[in-house]
Amino acid sequence: MKKILSIIVLTLLFIGGCSENEQQNSGSEQTTNGQENPEVEVVTENLDVPWSIEKHNDTFYIIERPGNIVKIEEGEVIRQNVELEKEIATASEAGLLGFVLSPDFSESKSAYAYYTYENSKGQFNRIIELRLEDDVWREESLLLDNIPSGSWHHGGRIKIGPDGNLYATTGDGYEEDIAQDLHSLGGKVLRMNLDGSIPSDNPFPNSYVYSYGHRNPQGITWSSEGFIYASEHGDNANDEINLIEPGQNYGWPIIEGHEEQEGMVPPLFTSGENETWAPSGMDYYDGRLYVAALRGSALLEFDLDEKEHREVITGLGRLRDVLIVDGSLYFISNNTDGRGNPEDNDDKLYKIPLSSLER
Repeated sequence: MKKILSIIVLTLLFIGGCSENEQQNSGSEQTTNGQENPEVEVVTENLDVPWSIEKHNDTFYIIERPGNIVKIEEGEVIRQNVELEKEIATASEAGLLGFVLSPDFSESKSAYAYYTYENSKGQFNRIIELRLEDDVWREESLLLDNIPSGSWHHGGRIKIGPDGNLYATTGDGYEEDIAQDLHSLGGKVLRMNLDGSIPSDNPFPNSYVYSYGHRNPQGITWSSEGFIYASEHGDNANDEINLIEPGQNYGWPIIEGHEEQEGMVPPLFTSGENETWAPSGMDYYDGRLYVAALRGSALLEFDLDEKEHREVITGLGRLRDVLIVDGSLYFISNNTDGRGNPEDNDDKLYKIPLSSLER
């Protein structure tokens, strides 16, 4: 009997250590300690490669990478069309990515989006303003264009900070050296006014660059004290959670993970050389960061005071974005993105009370 149990344990450990493309979604809602995920509720399902979550009053807007916005209101699901000036690129990881509602959305019906497209000169990302009318979103104006893109590493998260400015995370477009080039928009955290102009207090004169030396950052959020945090994909491993400060260099491709070098900022947390999270969207609550992990297939909690992290939700496959509002944490799975193993009715928007995540 002991021998049989040992074989079962070894088999489970092997499955847990599989790479991203080999991982199988069990379909169960199990945490790493074998207990059920606490109070997880499915809000909606059958999403098509969802990437971003926004909420206005009681209405959700879920961005789908192929180019739709799903409106969820009082249990009704409407897939809204998005009319863009450029055709969305279909490269790996590309598409309609970041999305954030305008602070005056109730009156203006406007939002901001980040998407990937191709032209005769290559593949690029752009940041635009959208306007909603009769359940159709239309590209209203261009804020910033020619953000580097490539086969992978598009970045793509956009958020409005407590200072009222728009922040965007950009990837290195699989050309790692541009992350250190202050004349390039790739491998950066960018900051702009809501009209697309450059804030006068940005760290580099006449530049959108707020921080640099990033590989593929896909999450950004603020603490209640106004500190900025970003999540970043490492090279196979060495994923990072960084405290972002204006004008600072976060090292890629010169250093990553636990490596250090003068003039470069090491991460607050790193997965290290033997583990990968592929962290994406994130949010903050009560001294903790909650981060969606793709290859980690988990919702991760990072305690900023204790400098510890743990998995709080597992067993639902790849997770892409997180939103905390009104005492609840919402997150989306991303098993239909071509790298996961979707179960029936994937992908889904989930909800869990924050109180159920307390230790």
